[in-house]
Amino acid sequence: MATAEKIQLVEDITVEFKKAGSVFIADYAGLRVGDMTVLRKRLREAGVSFRVVKNSLLRRAASEAGLGEIRDDFKGPSAVAFGPSDPVQAAKIFHEFYGRLEKPTIRRFVFEKRSYGTSDLKEIASLPPKEVILSQLVAAVEGPIAGFIGTLDAIIRELVGSVDAIVEKKQ
Repeated sequence: MATAEKIQLVEDITVEFKKAGSVFIADYAGLRVGDMTVLRKRLREAGVSFRVVKNSLLRRAASEAGLGEIRDDFKGPSAVAFGPSDPVQAAKIFHEFYGRLEKPTIRRFVFEKRSYGTSDLKEIASLPPKEVILSQLVAAVEGPIAGFIGTLDAIIRELVGSVDAIVEKKQ
């Protein structure tokens, strides 16, 4: 690959590092071509791009994107997955592949500028999607408020009923 092509590739990967909500660094050694195809397809359906690029180019792009702490993870057969802001779906796909095939292994993943190790993958994969967590949060906040409004409504209804009874009695 010519130097100009490498420079352009580093720039493209740097942009992907910067705009990705989550980044997974995978060791894909020993993964068969058919399994790699299935993995890529499942990740693509989840909105995650999966790229195999030379480690030296990945190190340079990570540094330029402000992710210098992950530079040392690019050694041996490395692939990088760039995902949306919700890392749960990609973590589930990688965890399922790791459990079934024992490959690929995730060396590290980054979510919201925080770096996580392989041991954290199972925990992230067990979480529900972001939308479900947000809806549970809204329900938890809404429940007590709805109960309070219902109580206030009942008090006002009783007050109005009492006032109506006093008005009828006075007439």
